[in-house]
Formats: sequence, structure tokens, C-alpha cells
Amino acid sequence: MQQWYILHTYSGHEKKVRDSLKARIRDTDLQNEIIEVLVPTETVVEMRGNKRVESSRMFYPGYVLVQIECDERGHIPDDVFHAIKSTPKVTGFVGGQNPTPLTEQEVNQIVHNVTEAAEKPKPSSLIRQARPCASSPARSQASRVKWKRLTKTSQP
Repeated sequence: MQQWYILHTYSGHEKKVRDSLKARIRDTDLQNEIIEVLVPTETVVEMRGNKRVESSRMFYPGYVLVQIECDERGHIPDDVFHAIKSTPKVTGFVGGQNPTPLTEQEVNQIVHNVTEAAEKPKPSSLIRQARPCASSPARSQASRVKWKRLTKTSQP
């Protein structure tokens, strides 16, 4: 019986954890027990200067999803549990020693969000604006860069 579980990782190291897990699976012959390792991301379009830049953003920073072949009682085999937990930058399963698997509805919602985000990249809601800074000792500089959140009334 295949179940999806969530791993808690160091934030910003999700792709490294995914690559480390895939290498560990390949090296220890756990391909039959660990089916898939997933880092849900979406593409975000940003305007930097006059250039359009596409970047990747995590849906769930600090988390990696893993599909595991469980035993007939729904428990993770010990060798798989320890292989995953001893992977560098993995702090553990969500749920601790007795992790709770995701429901089929939760998995479908995550996969649907990933496929929907892949179909249409969304624009970033932050733009960079150069503005003079009047109240700082560095006001002799030409400008300072400030971040401004876009609203429906403002135009870039």
C-alpha cells in the first residue's frame, strides 16, 4: 500500500534533500520502497529592470513529499524510515516517530496546484522602484531601491 508522507527539511535545502534522497535510494536499492520524492514548486514571472525573469518558488518551503510503499498495517518499514531520517538536512517526518500519511484528497490537491501553476506562470506581486531617500545620511546618493506591493489601482 503506497502512502504519501511529508518530510521537514532545512528551509532552502529542499532540492538538495530531494537529490540526496534520490541518490540514497539508488545506492541502497530502495527503489521498491520509496516510489517518488516531490518538491512542489511554481514558476513566478518577475520584472527586473526592463527584463522579464522567470524564477521558481516553493509551494511549501521547508517540506518535501515522499511516496513510500508501506506494510499491510500502513507503517513505514524501519530501514526506509532510518534511511530517510538519516539523510543530511532532513529534520524528520511531520508527525514525529509515528508520521501520519496524507489523505488521497490532500495529495490530489497538491498535485493539482502544481500542474495548474505549471500551466500558467503568475506574476510576482512585488516591483522594484528607485526613489530618492530624503531622511537618511546617504541622501546624496542618487536613489535607494524600495519595494512596493502592487495593488489593483497602481500601474507599473
